[in-house]
Amino acid sequence: MNFNDLFQFLSELQQNNNKEWMDANRKWYQKIRNSFIDWLDHLDTEFAKIDPDYYPTSGKKGINRINNNLLFHPNKPVYKDHFAAGLDQRSKQGDFYIQIGINDCELAGGYWKPDNKILNSIREAIDYNGDELLKIINKKTFRKTFGQLYDDGDSLKKAPKGYTMDHQHIDLLRRKTIAVIHPLTKEEILQGNFNERVIEVYKEMLPFRRYLNEAVTV
Repeated sequence: MNFNDLFQFLSELQQNNNKEWMDANRKWYQKIRNSFIDWLDHLDTEFAKIDPDYYPTSGKKGINRINNNLLFHPNKPVYKDHFAAGLDQRSKQGDFYIQIGINDCELAGGYWKPDNKILNSIREAIDYNGDELLKIINKKTFRKTFGQLYDDGDSLKKAPKGYTMDHQHIDLLRRKTIAVIHPLTKEEILQGNFNERVIEVYKEMLPFRRYLNEAVTV
């Protein structure tokens, strides 16, 4: 994958964020997109080797559309400023998210504002064995990789229904989003060992994702 070419394409796209420019540069876009899909297919193969529970997800299935949804977000630009995908994409479970863009590059996983059914299942798991989740997220290498859990500033101010404010894991229970992000720099992406770094982050995130995914499938 030529990430220099990807960054160059996205840079020019953001300066000419319209359908006319995209139509004129459609071959360039397809070249970048196909290369990104091939790269995702490589990661798909590598993840399957290290994770016996990995759910095979081809690059074509995992890649996100580059068009913004203007029906629901009419004020957004026509096109996004990044390429992104979700691998290990099992139905109704949290995938491994990859985003390579002009303004934000990241590897992430977990659940972003899931529906009530999923959120309640996660809360039940925390209520039953929140110590296990704390053990995972407080691990030294985990904290070095992701820092704290992602904070979207939208946690409940009170205890969720069925729980009390004196619950030992109330800070986790009040969350509406339970996820982690590993930010990436452009320089890191352009290094020759970037693939190895992605695999390292996948491994570090795996116990966290397994905990959550098991919670929603029990």
